Amino acid sequence: MRISARADYAVRAALQLAASRDDAPLKTEAIADAQDIPHKFLEGILNDMRRGGLVLSRRGGNGGYRLARPAESISIADVIRVMDGPLVSVRGVRPPDLSYSGPAQSLLPLWIALRSNVREILEGVSLADVAAAELPADVAALTDAPDAWVNP
Repeated sequence: MRISARADYAVRAALQLAASRDDAPLKTEAIADAQDIPHKFLEGILNDMRRGGLVLSRRGGNGGYRLARPAESISIADVIRVMDGPLVSVRGVRPPDLSYSGPAQSLLPLWIALRSNVREILEGVSLADVAAAELPADVAALTDAPDAWVNP
């Protein structure tokens, strides 16, 4: 699985909004500066997130962006899907739409299992979890393995 720059920036922007203590909208510049995201790039990302129903925007001097729903009800998967589409695809195709033959036939259940595990993790972690640095125990446990932090 590859997380695009757009998805990474979108998650970081959403986390900045989730961490906002009051319900006042945050300006694009404030989010961009806090997360070191190029301002113009962030504007497009926030517009996509608005169209995807994740954030609300308000114009004017007191305007800016805020989450459209409570941070507890927005998963990391929700943000990635708005930015990049399906969480797992093979050559841009969703696994159930693939078919293989011969010795490659068992690839399909492998891709489905991969998608299931990615979904379980990313749908099971909310913006509120990450913003509070409180990952669910089963997700946090995956980082305990010594090889989890090593690139093969």
